[in-house]
Amino acid sequence: MATATPAQGAASAAPTKAQAVEVSAVSRREFLYYIWGASIVLLLGEVGAATIWYALPRFREGEFGGTFRYTPSDVVPAAGEAPITVPAGRFHIAHMADGGLVVLYQVCTHLGCLPKWEPVNTRFACPCHGSQYHLDGRWITGPAPRGLDRFPLTVVLHNGETRSNGVDGWPIDISDITLDDIAQIVVDTGARVTGPAHGAEARFTGSA
Repeated sequence: MATATPAQGAASAAPTKAQAVEVSAVSRREFLYYIWGASIVLLLGEVGAATIWYALPRFREGEFGGTFRYTPSDVVPAAGEAPITVPAGRFHIAHMADGGLVVLYQVCTHLGCLPKWEPVNTRFACPCHGSQYHLDGRWITGPAPRGLDRFPLTVVLHNGETRSNGVDGWPIDISDITLDDIAQIVVDTGARVTGPAHGAEARFTGSA
């Protein structure tokens, strides 16, 4: 049997010399590529996050900034009567004697006070600085720069027909139907329409 000599044992026990490993330095061009790549990834991430944020609804139905759905018997007054106020939506629903239906933002366009309906004078009157408005929100007098702002309204009939004033916010003509013909009304408080200017004449949505 072969045996290891002392010299051989010493040789095998001796540590081997580590080999040097060459690591190439990152060039300036490669470094810039890395920076650009990281910037693009970060930018795409921000764009994706923003897209998701805006795509998701930020307001629940039934809270201010979202939509409100009602059957007409809940919130629509008889034609020519006092408007009905919905505090959760911060709006008034007004039904004019000529059959127009409109939703008014309850905040005065002057300095943000809350005009109240005065049944004796049949108008909205601001308790802060005296601005007054017609039942359909048009300006009458006072320092307010315009009439009351409106919210888009959609009237859904039982026969499937819909009537909307989302473009201009003027009253929707429902003089040819009864409240029993209406299945639902939908108010969008997330898309306020600027109120009419001083001197605006009463009209229905879409009319000249």
